[in-house]
Amino acid sequence: MDFTLKKYTELITALKAAGYKFLTFEEYCSLNASGDAKPERLVILRHDVDLQAKNSEQIAAIEHSQGVKASYYFRVVPESNKPAVIKAIAEMGHEIGYHYEDMSICHGNTEKAYQHFLQWLKYFRNFYPVKTICMHGAPTSKYDGKDLWKKYDYRNCGVIGEPYFDIDFSEMFYLTDTGRMWDGYKVSVRDKIPQYQDEWVKAGLVYHTTGDVINAINKSKLPPRLMITTHPQRWTNDPIHWAIEFVVQNIKNVIKRRLISKS
Repeated sequence: MDFTLKKYTELITALKAAGYKFLTFEEYCSLNASGDAKPERLVILRHDVDLQAKNSEQIAAIEHSQGVKASYYFRVVPESNKPAVIKAIAEMGHEIGYHYEDMSICHGNTEKAYQHFLQWLKYFRNFYPVKTICMHGAPTSKYDGKDLWKKYDYRNCGVIGEPYFDIDFSEMFYLTDTGRMWDGYKVSVRDKIPQYQDEWVKAGLVYHTTGDVINAINKSKLPPRLMITTHPQRWTNDPIHWAIEFVVQNIKNVIKRRLISKS
């Protein structure tokens, strides 16, 4: 079975064995700002906590046991915003960030969205000195969260990084489990890097299952610098929750395909 905690542990083990150095996104941005050299082989583990926040704590515990740090981005919705979980993950040494969707919540009102962003950035800083943020795709919303930064500058809020703006994807390969698959860019509305995706496909950097990714790591066929994004609600050893997520995600993928075809 894919998308289990066992399979996730195998992924981390493979990355470690292949010599990848694990950086949080905050650490990566700090290296960029300082001009210091980055590791030759590095991986940023980014976790978008959309739902089922408790799953994130289990993923964080696996990483902690392996001596690995990752970046966790929490939404304001109650399914994600669980203070006890956020506190526990921060205490394990992981980075906490804001998974913002203020434009959707404020129905495209940029001024209200910015005030909403500031309010919740301050809230998450109660748990961790948040330095990085990450857009929530909100595929059913007509508002793109990144549009907030056409008028405002997140750096004025003490934020040093947003992945879609502050990673040079010409040197960083992006893998995401969007759509509950590793080639989910086909059904992704916003969680994708379109300007480089065609190049990656031409290079054969296309993987469907976690096993495919692990095999590529073991055969040294993955690029040396990676950002890997997961949605922890997908990853569970509970067979009932696993089946529910499987069914629900397949339905979501049908909806996403229709949204993409209309765009």
